[in-house]
Amino acid sequence: MNMKKWLQDLCEAPVKKPLPVLSFPSISLMDITVEDLVKDSALQAKAMKAVAERVDSAASVSMMDLSVEAEAFGATPVFARDEVPTISGCLVDSPEKAQELKVPEVGAGRTGIYIEAIRQAKELITDRPVFAGVIGPFSLAGRLMDVTEALVNCYTEPEMVHEVMKKATAFLKEYILAYKAAGANGVVMAEPLTGLLSPDMAGEFSEPYVREIAQAVKDDDFIVIYHNCGDNVIRMIDSILATDCDAYHFGNSIDMAEMLTHIPENTIAMGNIDPAGQLKNGTPESVREETLRIMNACCGYKNFVISSGCDIPPAAKWENIDAFFAAAKEFYQSK
Repeated sequence: MNMKKWLQDLCEAPVKKPLPVLSFPSISLMDITVEDLVKDSALQAKAMKAVAERVDSAASVSMMDLSVEAEAFGATPVFARDEVPTISGCLVDSPEKAQELKVPEVGAGRTGIYIEAIRQAKELITDRPVFAGVIGPFSLAGRLMDVTEALVNCYTEPEMVHEVMKKATAFLKEYILAYKAAGANGVVMAEPLTGLLSPDMAGEFSEPYVREIAQAVKDDDFIVIYHNCGDNVIRMIDSILATDCDAYHFGNSIDMAEMLTHIPENTIAMGNIDPAGQLKNGTPESVREETLRIMNACCGYKNFVISSGCDIPPAAKWENIDAFFAAAKEFYQSK
C-alpha cells in the first residue's frame, strides 16, 4: 500500500473515518486480561481483528504498551490484570551507567512478541492499514532514567541524557524496521514525556532524535505518526513539525482547533477526545456531544481526522466507543 497516497487521499476525502488509538478495550470483547494480551502475539493479533470487526476505523493500531522497549534494555516491567504495564525502578542513574548501557537486540524482552503480533495481524486485517505502536526516544530515556530524573538531568547532566538518547534512538530505528519487515504500514510513535519539556529543551533532547528515526524508516509505503499528549505542544509545534514525521496526533489537554492553525494544510493532524474522561468514564450522550463539538470546531480544516486524545484505556466502555463512531458518522451525514 502506498501510504503517502493513503495520507493524501485521507486529507482530500470529504468524509473521514475516525482513527482512534484503540486496542486495549479488546480485552472485554475477548474475555481476557491485559496481562494475557501483552504476553501473547496471537492474542494481540486476534484482538486487533476483533476491534477491526467492531468499528469502521481508518486504520488498525496495535497495543500502545510503552513498557516494552524499556524492558528490552533491562528495565523491570510491572504487570496487572487490567492495567497497561509500567516500568519500576531506575536503570540509569549516573553517567557511568549511561556509558555502560547496552543497546539490545530486536527481539529482546517482549519485543519479538509485538513484532510477531503485527505479522499475524496483517494476515487477519486486509481492509485498512495496520500500524504498530512504539515509544518515542525521549519517553524511552525517561523510563530508563526515571521520568522525574530524566527531566532534571536535561539541566544537570545533559551529556548523560544525550548518551541515553543515542542508544534509545539506535534501538528504536532497528525495532521499527523490524515492524516494517513484518508488514506494518507504519508506526504511531508516542513521545508524551517531551510534552513536559520547554520548547528549547524539546528542540535539543527530542526533535533531532525523532527526526533521525523518521528519516531512517519512512518511505512511500511506511509512515511515522507522531503522538504527543502534553499540555505544551502548541508552544513547541515548530520543534514537533521539524521531526519530519508524516502525520501528527495530539492529546485532549489542548485546543485542537487552535493547534490546526499551526499545521500545514496537507499534513494530517489527529485528536483529541478525552480517552479517560469521556471514553472510559463518560456516557454515550456525553461522548456524542464532545465528539460533535470537536468536529464542528475542527472539520473546517481538511487535514483534520477525529481521534482519541491518547491510547484508549482497557476499561473504556464499548457503548462509549460505539457512540464516538456513531457521532462521527452523524456529523458527516448532517453536512
